[in-house]
Amino acid sequence: MAQNANESNALAVSLFSEILMADQLARSRLTKALPKGMELSHFSVLNHLSHSSSERSPAQLAKTFHVTRGAMTNTLGKLETAGYIHIRPDWDDARRKMVAISPAGRQAKDAALAGIAPIISEVVDEIGEHRVRSALPILREMRVKLEDDG
Repeated sequence: MAQNANESNALAVSLFSEILMADQLARSRLTKALPKGMELSHFSVLNHLSHSSSERSPAQLAKTFHVTRGAMTNTLGKLETAGYIHIRPDWDDARRKMVAISPAGRQAKDAALAGIAPIISEVVDEIGEHRVRSALPILREMRVKLEDDG
């Protein structure tokens, strides 16, 4: 029984090591392809807001991206300075703010996507679309499990 536990632990460590290294390498390659001055966190927020049908509060965005409110406030400040988002007071609760993507933000997101899409597509092509599709449910299930446990 101890051997099974050791094998299971080794499998788990190998899996997470590969995921973490793939994450680090992907972030590095994608960051290099982003427009000058844009960080991956900026692109992620712009991409999220561009697909959202409504405004989001900084707290909602922090929860979505699993970062502190302070980290999200910092990111939003940089995006607002760049003109990529609009931040307005919440008319129902003056203590809160609401965030929406600006037209310039949509253009910046599109430019960033144009830079990173070929990199992502190349990786998928090299691995094979079928194999990537088969990996997605497992990765999604892991993400959900980690969210539930967090």
